[in-house]
This record gives sequence, structure tokens and C-alpha cells, in this order.
Amino acid sequence: MNKLDFKKIKEFDNHKLVIRIEDKDAGLKGFIAIYNDNLGSPAVGGTRMFPYASEKDALIDVLKLSRAMTYKCAIARLPHGGAKGVIIGDPKKDKTEKLLKAYAKIVNSLKGKFCTGEDVGITQNDVNIMLKVSDYFIGKPKFAGDPSPWASLSAFYSIQSAINFVYKKDSLRGIKVAIKGVGKTGKELVRLLLDADAIVYASDIDKAATDEIKKKFPKVEIVDNKKIHTLAVDVYSPCALGNEFSMKNATDIKSKIICGTANNQLADNKIGDWFFKNHIVYIPDYVANSGGLIDVADELEKDGYQKDRVLKRINKVKNTVKEILDLSFKNKESPHRIADQMAENYFNK
Repeated sequence: MNKLDFKKIKEFDNHKLVIRIEDKDAGLKGFIAIYNDNLGSPAVGGTRMFPYASEKDALIDVLKLSRAMTYKCAIARLPHGGAKGVIIGDPKKDKTEKLLKAYAKIVNSLKGKFCTGEDVGITQNDVNIMLKVSDYFIGKPKFAGDPSPWASLSAFYSIQSAINFVYKKDSLRGIKVAIKGVGKTGKELVRLLLDADAIVYASDIDKAATDEIKKKFPKVEIVDNKKIHTLAVDVYSPCALGNEFSMKNATDIKSKIICGTANNQLADNKIGDWFFKNHIVYIPDYVANSGGLIDVADELEKDGYQKDRVLKRINKVKNTVKEILDLSFKNKESPHRIADQMAENYFNK
């Protein structure tokens, strides 16, 4: 797929950089994209390894994810542009040290334009391996580490703000939350919600994941993965992969609030408008899960990683969500449109 083809994909939005990556000997194939670096270089964003059905699917994903990372940096007021890397392959079968080092070599060749780290299919151990080849990896051991718990924390704070907005309650006691996907972020969100005395329902396509949740948190009710979004709960929390909502399933949602850690939850912006018109409060995903980025990006600060600063920045997500929802109510416009406007005003100024 040559460079001209990028512009034929509707998700291409004048991205600053899109490159196809390949190392046949290592079994590496994928893409790296930088949406823009108006707010500063390096552009940041995780690397995902996933068994995409086609190169086109991988390209669409990297274009959407890199754009979302740019908005996430802006909404979190971080001095970085947004980017993403995707590797085509099943991380359980195809991931090798040779492949990881080949990818790190390509990242290194960009000479600091792109800093990356963990995402779906990439682990802390993988980051350690790639750090042997390139310094442009963040989420280092003993520093930011795994960003997942921090993404869960910002989602938790977002839920608190949304509950306060909808129900005028400061407590989550008795609030019903349905979590789809109990991987690293979903599992931590379960813990945070139970500690706050919420009632939690959970599902996952991986039975081992739900078995682990049930063993660790007996109070959680496990629900069929295909039905969990239909539960009459206060909050529906998508914490799996993207494209969660289409017009085919949006009408099934019975919760008052949608807030989760998954990226690119809306298959189309019109779905967010539909939620708003039907009095469902949708918290934009890149706001809710911004804690992970806030954590790893802190390694790039001049004075090095500071956990106290990370916690303060993630705590501010509560106020960001409040501001978005207040403006949404005032301007009679959906929260995701308001958040986009706020981000664009920041990175385009």
C-alpha cells in the first residue's frame, strides 16, 4: 500500500506522518502515524499489536487512534502531539523478541519524533525488550510503568463527575456499573468501584478473565458479553476494544451514563449526537482514559517522572468532565462535540 493510498481512506485527516512498516525477516508488518505535533514534539501514543483482518483495517485503526491521541494530549494540557503505532499479528502467537526489536529499530529511526509504549497486545516486558534498541519508549519500569491503572483512575474520576452531574450525588454507593472488558484497565476499574461501594456487573470474551474477577471480587455479577450493554444500570463502561457503538446497538443502551477506558468507542460521531438527544450522557473516551497518557508522558518532563504531579493532573480530569458537561447542557450540544472543540481550540491556537 503506497503513500497515496492513505489519502483515499476517509479516516485520513491531513495526518502529519503515516508510514507503513515491514521487516519480513522478523515477521513485522504495521503502521505508525502522527496526527500532528502542534503542541510539541515528540508526538506520543502507545503501540498496539492486534490480529487485524487486513492491512486496511490496521491503517484505519492507526489513523483514528493517532488522531484521538492528539485530542487526548490537548484535553489533558500536555505539551505533545498525538501518534500511534500498530503491529499486525496475534500477540499470543506472533510476538517474538526479534519482531519487537525490529519495531524498536524503526521507532529509533524516527529520531525522537515519536515516543511510544504499552497498548493492547504490548506488555511491560515488551517495552523492556524494545528499550534495549531505542530510548524512545515510555512507561519504563520504576518510573511510569504500566499506564493501565492510571487510565482506570481517570475513568473512575470521570464516572464520579458524571454521577454528580446526572444524580447530584457525591457518593457512588449503590450506583450500578456494567463493565465490558476486564483486562488490565477494566479489572482495576472494578476494584476502584467496589472500594467506593458501587454495584458492579462485568463481562469479557475471555472466560479466564471473568473467572479471575469472580475469584478476586466475589460481589461482582458476571454477565454475558453480548448482553451486558443492555443492562438497566446507571453507568455502562466499555473497557474492551473500539467501535463499541453503532446505530445497531446504541438503541439497546439503558444506562444514563456511558464512561469507559476503551478507545474510539463511537463508530460515527452521529451516534454521540443520538445519545445526547436521548438523554444518555456520553463521556468522551479520550477524556475518560487520559490518565494512562498523563502517566507515561510525565517521563518526558524536564525534571523527570514525578508521581505527585501525575496524581494532580489525573485528579483534574474531574473538573474537565464537569466543564464539558456544563457546556454541553448550556450549549445544547453533545459532550463529545464540546470536548473536540475544547481540544481543537487548544492545539490550533
